[in-house]
Amino acid sequence: MADKAESRTALVEDLMERFPHVPKEAVFKEDLLRGGVAFDPSALSDNEGGEVKPKSYFIFSFDHGTLPELGEAALRRPPEEIVLTGGPYGLRRTVVSVRVNPSSPYRVAANEDGMLGLYLDGKRIADVGVPPMPEYYRHKLSNGKSVMEVAPTIQWGYLIYLTAFRVCQYFGAKEECQYCDINHNWRQHKAAGRPYTGVKDVDEVLEALSIIDQYDTAKSSTAYTLTGGAITSKVQGLDEADFYGRYAKAIEEHFPGRWIGKVVAQALPKDDVQRFKDYGIQIYHPNYEVWDEYLFKMYCPGKERYVGRDEWHKRILDSADIFGARNVIPNFVAGVEMAEPFGFKTVDEAITSTTEGLRFFMSQGITPRFTTWCPEPTTPLGKANPAGAPLEYHIRLLDAYRSTMDEFGLSSPPGYGPAGAGRAVFSVSSFMDSLAPNTESVEI
Repeated sequence: MADKAESRTALVEDLMERFPHVPKEAVFKEDLLRGGVAFDPSALSDNEGGEVKPKSYFIFSFDHGTLPELGEAALRRPPEEIVLTGGPYGLRRTVVSVRVNPSSPYRVAANEDGMLGLYLDGKRIADVGVPPMPEYYRHKLSNGKSVMEVAPTIQWGYLIYLTAFRVCQYFGAKEECQYCDINHNWRQHKAAGRPYTGVKDVDEVLEALSIIDQYDTAKSSTAYTLTGGAITSKVQGLDEADFYGRYAKAIEEHFPGRWIGKVVAQALPKDDVQRFKDYGIQIYHPNYEVWDEYLFKMYCPGKERYVGRDEWHKRILDSADIFGARNVIPNFVAGVEMAEPFGFKTVDEAITSTTEGLRFFMSQGITPRFTTWCPEPTTPLGKANPAGAPLEYHIRLLDAYRSTMDEFGLSSPPGYGPAGAGRAVFSVSSFMDSLAPNTESVEI
């Protein structure tokens, strides 16, 4: 094992000691999300023919290497998520989205008894569970497409993720968000010969949902998210609100009340947002990405060019008039605040800036949420910052996030399943793990 003073174990334990009110489960989860995890061949899936639910690459790669760089993990996909329990830290049940990094100090492997575990610095630190292959993944659409390709589920089956448009019209270095690999992920899957539908047909989506509804007898799937790349002109003759809204309209007509309908889209003018509501969407995610004015301009050049930061924020606030503040939940990408070349140089500065954004929205009753930044290597910020943001930033953000929520009397947002360590299923950050337990239940 590495020298204690230099080991990742020492860093993690130091942060646990310094921030005892942040769940220790969240410390490990954030470290796995920011830096990825390696997989021994014994821990990989047998793709759609096996007993383990494989990673679906539902919108971004969320990997620290391109497919050709992942070795066997590119041929036999890792699990969609892992769940950590037990070990020397006595971890409560923690669901973590899988981000593959062959050089990570964390490794998932089976022991001599075939039991999967998570290893750090050579020491087994947790038992690892993997999601079983859901019955609905075993059934094909009438055209032969898989349910996993058309309507994959994440968050341990809680959320159906409908990436209706696989590419983004913010294109090229002068428009693409500098941390986002949606366009590259599309290209790499096509290059690998994998099925990766560019624009999903409404009828295909409905057929996939019918299969899920038929075989998800426990009703584990509770919400769906409609999303994809930004639309700055039109797709199939439709603007962004009508393009994504037509899926919601069809879903709500065919499956009224079956799932909570959510949409991740740009911050649109009020009339467009009203159309989302009219189509049956219940929760609106107009993501603001990063709070700082300068960083927004530098790291989200397309959004700055077409809309602008101030107008983006105004539209978020305006949308609360339509959906209600509690149902407007903009995302930001936690960690890009510290990304070179323009990011903050210290954790103190980054947390101060991010907390300013949290206070801006939470004071209006709007509760942002966040995704932990994965520095994908094909993005400008991923290339320049392969290690991502310091783990300390992520742990202090969890502390600041909960404190700001408490200050404004807010509770965990709807549509994310249960909150609380040992209960949360939201897998791409630890914000739900770090909040007080709520009453929303989910089948696990």
